Amino acid sequence: MKVAILAGGLGTRLAEETEIKPKPMVEIGGQPILWHIMKIYGHHGFDEFCIALGYKGEAIKRYFMDYFTMTGSLHLDMATGRVEARERNVEPWLVHLLETGHRSLTGGRILRMRETLAGGPFMLTYGDGVADLDINALVAFHRAQGRLATVTAVRPPARFGGLVFDGPLVSQFSEKPQIGEGWINGGYMVFEPGIFDYLAGDDTRLEQDVLERLAAEGQLAAYRHEGFWQCMDTLRDKMLLEELWKEGRAPWKLWA
Repeated sequence: MKVAILAGGLGTRLAEETEIKPKPMVEIGGQPILWHIMKIYGHHGFDEFCIALGYKGEAIKRYFMDYFTMTGSLHLDMATGRVEARERNVEPWLVHLLETGHRSLTGGRILRMRETLAGGPFMLTYGDGVADLDINALVAFHRAQGRLATVTAVRPPARFGGLVFDGPLVSQFSEKPQIGEGWINGGYMVFEPGIFDYLAGDDTRLEQDVLERLAAEGQLAAYRHEGFWQCMDTLRDKMLLEELWKEGRAPWKLWA
């Protein structure tokens, strides 16, 4: 099953970083968050990726070209110009870097990947969220429901500390609990090929135009993930993820 990743948006709420690079290229622990997302899928055995490019897509292309050529040892014959790569230790990924337009909306980007994604169900996620999600359990759940689409429902960390009252007193204080808010779409979706019938063009919005319609038609299932999930929407989010990684407490690091 192929994995599509939406990596073409502007990322305006992280402007401190995205003025010079696309949001999926913002680094956590020295690697783009896009790499972290791909490692999550790769850990569960999914290694073919279709990446929807748009804003500053050349930076993503350059990253993967450099990642392949600069990993391991290089032996150069200066007399002949021959370059030989040795001891290369890279992931066994097949990566399709697809131009999907600078102004296409989320549904439009998926439609532009139709030819590459053809052949069966596929997975889709955004290029800015990580989780300790069991991808195989998600896929099994999707197949059991028999619907056109499944989203992963998550309960994000609360933005503020939570209070439990006992009359006028506070009986319990919880500093930003993980499940402090309601269920939201955390990405990590699975779609049947019939989803393309819901995509009209570049101006199609996945969330408002497609998922809302699927829900109304009883064709949208939700896999509830009770574990860790965090998007990188702001500089504060980036700093949180960076801190978890540096301290060796990154729950999404499922790989060895």
